[in-house]
Amino acid sequence: MSHQLYELIRLTLRVRTPSHALPKLQAALGHALEGVELVGCWVSEIGPQNTIAVMRSFASSEIKDAERMRLLLAADGLGIGEYLLHQHIDDYCLFPFLQPLPAGEHGPFYELREYNLVPSGLEPTLQGWEKAVGPRTGDDYSQVYAAFYATSGRVPRYLHIWPYSSLEQRLDVRTRAVKNGVWPPENSAPQLQEMNSVVYLPAAFSPLC
Repeated sequence: MSHQLYELIRLTLRVRTPSHALPKLQAALGHALEGVELVGCWVSEIGPQNTIAVMRSFASSEIKDAERMRLLLAADGLGIGEYLLHQHIDDYCLFPFLQPLPAGEHGPFYELREYNLVPSGLEPTLQGWEKAVGPRTGDDYSQVYAAFYATSGRVPRYLHIWPYSSLEQRLDVRTRAVKNGVWPPENSAPQLQEMNSVVYLPAAFSPLC
């Protein structure tokens, strides 16, 4: 059974330093507690520049809490303090009806889309996704890595991660899915308040590449 608890660490670095930071970040992530799994590590390509996104999953809430405290109390828990301007950590739960893609080559372009919802918007969003995600991820379109709802920060909010082999594939798939009525999910628009999207490329050590 896959982990259900996730975090997304978003790091903003000084200009032109991500390539220098990544080897140190890789080493620091290797010190995580048992039960913490690195899902992916990506560097922004389209969107805010000089940013890195790290997704990890946890075997239990106790492990998640212990790892968070370890990271917070460490002198330089991610090993990149000399390059770091900002770090932001959000907690997520996997949509209950989704099974994430296995580690491997699915990109190299990964789009992380995050939507702020109206206060009552999470349940209708889950219902719409459960109905629509099967057709949208069929052979005629493209796979989703997974989708998650936030449990910290601004809520309700949800995150979905889409890998594409090229930006051309992304445009083609998204255009056809809308044209054919496969996507977006039914009744999704009334649930949305704000939308944000960043396209990333994987770090050399990212399990999702």
